[in-house]
Amino acid sequence: MTKSQRTWEPSYKALIRAYFALTLTALLIACGAAHAERVRDLASVAGVRGNQLVGYGLVVGLDGTGDQTTQTPFTVLSIENMLEKFGVRIPANTNPQLKNVAAVTVHATLPPFAQPGQTIDVTVSSIGNATSLRGGSLIMTPLHGADGEVYAMAQGSVLVNGFAAQGADGSSITVNIPSSGSIPNGATVERSVPTDFDSQPFVTLNLDTPSFTTATRLTQVINKTFGTGTAEALDSVSIRVRAPMNPSQRTAYVAALQNLSVSPGTPPARVIINSRTGTVVISAQVKVMPAAVSSGSLSVTITEHYGVSQPNPFAAGSTVVVPHSSIEVRQQKAHMFKFPAGVNLDQIVRAVNSVGATPSDLVAILEALRQAGALHAQLIVI
Repeated sequence: MTKSQRTWEPSYKALIRAYFALTLTALLIACGAAHAERVRDLASVAGVRGNQLVGYGLVVGLDGTGDQTTQTPFTVLSIENMLEKFGVRIPANTNPQLKNVAAVTVHATLPPFAQPGQTIDVTVSSIGNATSLRGGSLIMTPLHGADGEVYAMAQGSVLVNGFAAQGADGSSITVNIPSSGSIPNGATVERSVPTDFDSQPFVTLNLDTPSFTTATRLTQVINKTFGTGTAEALDSVSIRVRAPMNPSQRTAYVAALQNLSVSPGTPPARVIINSRTGTVVISAQVKVMPAAVSSGSLSVTITEHYGVSQPNPFAAGSTVVVPHSSIEVRQQKAHMFKFPAGVNLDQIVRAVNSVGATPSDLVAILEALRQAGALHAQLIVI
């Protein structure tokens, strides 16, 4: 450690004093800014994240709702391999009809800084044709990380929120998803993931929503609280902050950073349209230039009628069924409304609701406004 680093690094008492000082500053900022938010709600610490784990296992003890082994041979192979490890050999050319076993995938998220001996929740999902995992138990399953190493071992009784029932006539009912369940605290951590949290002379805060304005304001708040030159904005996402090297001091220092309050920048004007559900979300910053909009719809109704054509008594013809089709076209009266200059979200919603426009009509109106250059917002279709 260089002399400059030793000079800058605060002592534990100085850090406590700074913590109380920044708490008072945060209260003052919160009183002066109505939309101030905590840093922990706006940004995350780089490198402090969870890691995904996945494994393959077997759920046993099912009440006849397991895999149909004739269609899922991998379930039988898994059972044979497991029994062979216990000294049980299944004779060749034998096809065991197991209805109480299901092949499953097990996945979980290893929290940051998780240590061996801690427990985590796991999710169990059927990969065969098992109809339900209710009442089953997951046998010991290793959970692997992206590097192929085993980081946890899972085992326990599966909790299922759904159920399925079927009658003798083929009728059935299903509530929720019975082929998937969870095991609270079902896995024990066997290995921790190394991090560089305390190996660098700084920590990096990554904003959840990129914004040059928010990054600048956060940098100013940190420098005002801890001294000029403590933080610097690298881009619209990352802010690098100098931090003490002592692990205990760094932990308290990051806690102090996360409890700072800052006013985030105004998000961009956006209109988000979900094409599958018809959901439309309009941000408060959307503005519309002067425009006149006409909204109407055309409906076509086709009705089929069937009549009977019967020949005369002495005729040689036969009675036949003759179809008759009637087509009706209705065009609802088009509504026209005018947007004045610079209308806001509330005015847009009231204008559209006043004419009874449906979500699909609203999508068409917004697309037409954008093509006309009257919609000042990003139109995003998902």
